[in-house]
Amino acid sequence: MLNFLPSSLRAALAVLLLFVNTLVLCWPLFIGALLKATLPFVAARRAINRAMTACAETWIAVNRFWMDLVQRMRWDVQGLERLDRERSYLVTSNHQSWVDILVLQYQFNRRIPFLKFFLKQQLIWVPVMGLCWWALDFPFMKRYTRDYLECHPEKRGQDMATTRKACERFRGAHVSVFNFLEGTRNTSEKHALQESPFRHLLKPRAGGIAFVLDAMGGQLQSLLNVTIHYPDGVPDFLDLLCGRVRRVVLRCEEIAIPREFIGRDYERDDEYRLHFQQWVNALWERKDALLERLVQAA
Repeated sequence: MLNFLPSSLRAALAVLLLFVNTLVLCWPLFIGALLKATLPFVAARRAINRAMTACAETWIAVNRFWMDLVQRMRWDVQGLERLDRERSYLVTSNHQSWVDILVLQYQFNRRIPFLKFFLKQQLIWVPVMGLCWWALDFPFMKRYTRDYLECHPEKRGQDMATTRKACERFRGAHVSVFNFLEGTRNTSEKHALQESPFRHLLKPRAGGIAFVLDAMGGQLQSLLNVTIHYPDGVPDFLDLLCGRVRRVVLRCEEIAIPREFIGRDYERDDEYRLHFQQWVNALWERKDALLERLVQAA
C-alpha cells in the first residue's frame, strides 16, 4: 500500500503501470487477430481465442494490482459465491462512472467467462484500446433512434443484424455478454432530463438485451443483475488513479432468463415487447429499492 504518498504521485504511478500494462499486452492481441484472419482452421482459431482471452485477463489482473497498490479500498461484495466459468451469462449493471467498468472487471475476472461489452461504434477509434476491443471481438453497435428510422426506414433492422452477427462469434464457447441497461452514465442532469421514475437510476433500455437474447438463443443460462454503490460519493477515473476510492459496495443477483424471452422479435412483436419491458422495469424497481437501502445504511 502506498497511502503515505501524495495523491499526485500515486496517480502518476497508476498511469505508468496502466500504460506499460496496455502497451505490453496489446501486441499479443494484435498478433492473435492477424492469425485468426489468416488461418481457416476452426480448432486453431479457438486456441488463439483462448490465448487472447488469457492475455486480456492478465491485463485485468495487473490493473487489480495497481488499484490495490495506490489505495486501501474496502469491498462489500455479495452474490459471487456460485458463479461458474463454465456457464454463459448475460450481465448488466447500473452505470454511474467509468470506474464501474474497472470495478466489474476487478470482481468478475476469472470468476466468469471474460466480459464482452457492447460498445458504441465510435469507441473503435480510441487509441490502442479500440483495436484491442476489436481484436477481442467486442461488439461495436450503431443504434438508430426512432426519429432517424422514421426518416430512413431502410435502416430498420440493421442494428439487430449487427447484434446477431457479433453474437455469432460467441457460439461454441462460454461467454459473458455485458450491457449497461441505462445506456449511459447516470448524472443528476440526465436524471432530471429523463424525468426518471426511479430515485437512483435512469430509465432502462430493454431493447439492447432483448436483441442479445434473440441473437444468442438458449446459449445464455442466466442474467447477472449487478448493483454498484459508492458510499463516499461517485468517483471519477482520476479519483481511482489518485487512490481516493475508499469504499465500494457490489451486489450480484443471478436470475433465470424466462424461456419465453428466447428467440423472440422485439421490434415486431408488440405483445412480447410490452411483456419484456415490464420484466426489465420490475428488475429496475428492485435495484432502485436496493440502492435506497444501501444509501440509508451508509
